[in-house]
Amino acid sequence: MTTPMTFEGFPKDSVTFFEELVENNDRDWFEANKPRYEDSVLTPSRLFVGAMGEALRELSPDVVADPRVNRSLFRIYRDVRFSKDKRPYKTNLALLFWEGEGKRMTCSSYYMHLEPPNLMLAAGLYQLPRHLLDTYRDEVADPAVGPALSDIVATLEASETYQVGGERYKRVPRGYDKEHPRAELLKRKGLYTWLEVPVPEEFFSAELVGWCLNHWRAMEPLHAWMRAMTTQYEPDEE
Repeated sequence: MTTPMTFEGFPKDSVTFFEELVENNDRDWFEANKPRYEDSVLTPSRLFVGAMGEALRELSPDVVADPRVNRSLFRIYRDVRFSKDKRPYKTNLALLFWEGEGKRMTCSSYYMHLEPPNLMLAAGLYQLPRHLLDTYRDEVADPAVGPALSDIVATLEASETYQVGGERYKRVPRGYDKEHPRAELLKRKGLYTWLEVPVPEEFFSAELVGWCLNHWRAMEPLHAWMRAMTTQYEPDEE
């Protein structure tokens, strides 16, 4: 079988592979089906990252799209060292396109997650790293930039398409007015917007790039605000 050099969509077997992995999450099955994983999941994922990265630069010129495992591609192997759940493999495909100066998981990003029967797209920061929490709160409280985030979140929440997520503390952090107009945003531990739908037909064709781009375009204002916020972080001088 000739490997395509351009992204033409994920094969139907990419979905079937993860459906079967749920029922056969063991090393013997995976090793026997590893060629399927490489052909139906890994290779098209790398091609998609390349094509999607080029398209995303229309929205975010400095976005990073690196088709290597542990970069834009998440590992399929689970870290079970400290887990009671000893199943060795993740039953999903996760891809990340990040933008910023820090490590990939500390930057605002665009995210795609396939976990049959659904596909999810998201943008933002799932969990704010500890060193960014104060910066995030200061920016939320800042009357010059905080209201823009409120407007972005309100627009997304008012849509019938996107949701806004992120864990939050029970109380407004110490040092901020409990009655602050953006108190709920100040409580956030992370902030992102997301969409989850049954795997669309576009997933199996080159049209997936445009489909994702259209949704990420709607999410981009939140990503851009979070991206700008991370640039305000200044490490403490020793």
